[in-house]
Amino acid sequence: MAFGIGTNTQRADSGPVRGKQREIACQCWFTSKGRITPLMLKIQDEDGEIRTVKQIQVHSQEEKMYAGVASVEFDCTITILEQQIGVRLIYYKEENRWVLVYR
Repeated sequence: MAFGIGTNTQRADSGPVRGKQREIACQCWFTSKGRITPLMLKIQDEDGEIRTVKQIQVHSQEEKMYAGVASVEFDCTITILEQQIGVRLIYYKEENRWVLVYR
């Protein structure tokens, strides 16, 4: 009897996204080979004001599956109001949608 440990791990599902998600608008650059680079994002704060973030430092980028949806996750540090915040930016490929997840 074989249990298949280690098979089909190239598309392993990461389950649901953990953390508080916020919908964002993101300006990004796609290279000719399909690599994504976030350049700027806009997020609505608790007071309803839209904040523009141009200081994005990407530490890593990883292809993931969240609940069966293909996505690209970016581990980043952003600067808002002179404060650095560690976040994850997630791009859902099929939906062409970006979210910001606080750590």
